[in-house]
Amino acid sequence: MPELFHSKLVIEPLGKHHDRAAFYCGVEALDNYIRQNAGQDKEKKVAVTFVLVGDMPTVIIGYYTLSSTIVKVKELPEQVAKKLPRYPTMPATLIGRLAVDRRYQGSGYGEFLLMDALRRALISTEQIGSVAVVVDAKDDKAKAFYEHFQFIPLVSCSHRLFLPMVEIQDFLA
Repeated sequence: MPELFHSKLVIEPLGKHHDRAAFYCGVEALDNYIRQNAGQDKEKKVAVTFVLVGDMPTVIIGYYTLSSTIVKVKELPEQVAKKLPRYPTMPATLIGRLAVDRRYQGSGYGEFLLMDALRRALISTEQIGSVAVVVDAKDDKAKAFYEHFQFIPLVSCSHRLFLPMVEIQDFLA
């Protein structure tokens, strides 16, 4: 881990004690989400937000969200689709948002958050089926970040990417 990492890193569900107003990653949609929508989504069981905190447990270094989604099999590359059952859609896990506060960007925290999200998604497949993790990259920079970790664009939308759960299992083993 980079030297800049805090001595005490914890990823935990978003709570009322976390200072959401101070979070600023530079992408308005991601900043607004953590400030205005994350709590509501949690209450309505739409998505769960996990925050990374360090030595100061109220300061959000970064966050990601997890929820369920589906993927149309016809949107998957043929080599992936042919290995799946012949259903029109498949269950998947969505990382709806992933962001790092500007003060901490470029220090490996995004990768740290992504690996935790993939680990949680894999663990959840023991109780809830999911064939892949899906992400919606907000821009080309985000897309390149996910592609660096072997995410594959869906056929119909180049900024919606996925990583098969079997590859996540192999990667994290």
